[in-house]
Amino acid sequence: MRSAIHDFHAGLGARFVDFGGWEMPVQYSSVLAEHRAVRGHAGWFDVSHLGRFRLEGPSAEATIRRLLCNDIAKISAGRTQYTMILNDSGGVIDDLIVWKWDDAGSFWILPNASNHERVMGLFRDQDPHSEIEDLRPETVALAVQGPEAPSILEAVLGVSPKRFRTVTCSYGGVTAWMAGTGYTGERGGEVVVPKAVAEHLASALTDAGAVPCGLGARDTLRLEAGLPLWGHELDETITPLEAGLGFAVVLGREFTGSRALERQLQEGANKELVAFRFPGRQIARSGSKLRSGGSTGEVTSGNFSPILECGIGVGFMSPPVPKTETIEAEIRGSWIQATRADLPFVARG
Repeated sequence: MRSAIHDFHAGLGARFVDFGGWEMPVQYSSVLAEHRAVRGHAGWFDVSHLGRFRLEGPSAEATIRRLLCNDIAKISAGRTQYTMILNDSGGVIDDLIVWKWDDAGSFWILPNASNHERVMGLFRDQDPHSEIEDLRPETVALAVQGPEAPSILEAVLGVSPKRFRTVTCSYGGVTAWMAGTGYTGERGGEVVVPKAVAEHLASALTDAGAVPCGLGARDTLRLEAGLPLWGHELDETITPLEAGLGFAVVLGREFTGSRALERQLQEGANKELVAFRFPGRQIARSGSKLRSGGSTGEVTSGNFSPILECGIGVGFMSPPVPKTETIEAEIRGSWIQATRADLPFVARG
């Protein structure tokens, strides 16, 4: 599958990569330059590969509360919520964002690209009475991120969504839907528009000063921001509590996986997420071994931080992880010392 503005990307010199069954831009100039553009100014990403579907009906909110581990009833209309859909063992089927448009049962659900069909199917199975519409075929999603992103959105669309808020506006004679969300740790928002105006919007954002950025920079930005990646820090064998995402879990009510999480809260987690940084440019990639005292584990994400100018990473280790400042990672057969770090590595926004 391709974004509706694939040819526009090609005209900008994009290099493409397969991502979740989509051919998406991985970079234009360089990952490093695009990363620094977002941290210093603003960049835009085509995130049309990400899942998105409309859920609407009088039973929609009850279905969301039954399927997802956060509690949508705790936020008001016009807000967004980070949450997860779990299996009976408490493992994460997917982490996603819910956009709550009103109090009458109108929501957008935004899963990860590779889990879109599965999550949409689970909602269909649980709620045959609500209307579910797949939004991917007829829309394009663009993320505008960076300290100058709000002013660029204001200039191009006439409005910039506040953090975790939703808003709509008119663009090119059609509706544009926006939320103050993103995956970089920076200010800005994500914009969904009909395919007919998508290329015009991408061009306008570029002309307004937002640098076209690929998924390579998006990954280094999210790692600096300490944000999890499904398939790395999250999967069906990892619970939100183990991944350090307890803030997105509301217990004391029934939802899929709630009993398993309550047991884990009492008995303790089987693994602990740790963050670390190297003194130099060493990089411990996903799958590299970790050790500290008697605790062992492996890296789930590792890369070079363009802002800190050193290698950074996260991984899971067996508890209890010693409270020492050092962790060792195996890189090409040698054990390299790293320093434990707090998340996010780079605090922004």
